[in-house]
Amino acid sequence: MKPFGYLRPDSVAEAVRAVAAHPGARFLGGGTNLVDLMKLGVETPGVLVDVTRLPLDRTEPTPDGGLRVGATVRNSDLAAHPLVRERYPVLSQALLAGASGQLRNIATTGGNLLQRTRCPYFQDVSKPCNKRAPGTGCPAREGAHRDLAVLGHSESCVATHPSDLSAALAALDATVVLHGPEGERTVPVTGFHRLPGENPDQDTVIRPGELITGVVLPAPPEGSAQLYRKVRDRASYAFALVSVAAVLTVRDGRVQHAALAFGGLAHRPWRATAAEAVLRGATATTETFARAASAELAAARPLRDNAFKVDLARRLTVAALTELTAPATA
Repeated sequence: MKPFGYLRPDSVAEAVRAVAAHPGARFLGGGTNLVDLMKLGVETPGVLVDVTRLPLDRTEPTPDGGLRVGATVRNSDLAAHPLVRERYPVLSQALLAGASGQLRNIATTGGNLLQRTRCPYFQDVSKPCNKRAPGTGCPAREGAHRDLAVLGHSESCVATHPSDLSAALAALDATVVLHGPEGERTVPVTGFHRLPGENPDQDTVIRPGELITGVVLPAPPEGSAQLYRKVRDRASYAFALVSVAAVLTVRDGRVQHAALAFGGLAHRPWRATAAEAVLRGATATTETFARAASAELAAARPLRDNAFKVDLARRLTVAALTELTAPATA
């Protein structure tokens, strides 16, 4: 057992000051990822700053028809929220596809965004890992990489981001609200998580001392249909091999709006902009969906044991979009 300090601030500003005053401190939400990593020795914070009592636990409509979700809103509460179920079903579906009911009851919105990879080399401190110890190497490239990235990876890292919620938020064009020593700023979810490049230890663009205080969802596109589909090795309690979040508007048989994001394929939720470009203005048919998926996955660089993910992602995309547009294509 490695000792650590524990603080429970009364305000966001106090929480930010507490982390600034203790280098290496970590904010503590539900702890469903952080505490596990502390047990493994991957994370060794000297101080935990508990933010669960801060007034960040509300889900409220915004004046422009969107929704603001506080950082400490529990996953189970967010999935069940009437406005989420009615207007953002892809978000509710993604949350319910993740973890177990017990974990969803404690995990938070902000913590979900900050989940770290489940790459076995990252989680094993006896092994080298550029993400955990920069410069030590990436044994996953030649080792156990079946579950790892096929898009956007680098020589330094082939890890995948595990969050279901993040993929749905990326398809919904959500924005992350951050509060730090320099004040408040916002970052699009699509730009919040980083690709590994030469610095895979940096998961996000979050600055030292910044706290996620909320996520803002814009109003959903008028007439859109939404769907989240996830393929995993077992029916529940497993991370995605591939997942897809889709938001689509079809009028007179043609796609007017398309937003797609993949999970399980990259170091961050992968917004499928090439696929979206093929879809917009095209007829809503399985042939179009297959062309869109192929356009996106042309950039894939599978490793020895995970090439199956490319075909799986293609098939899942076509199946999800066909299901989503069934009334329009019937």
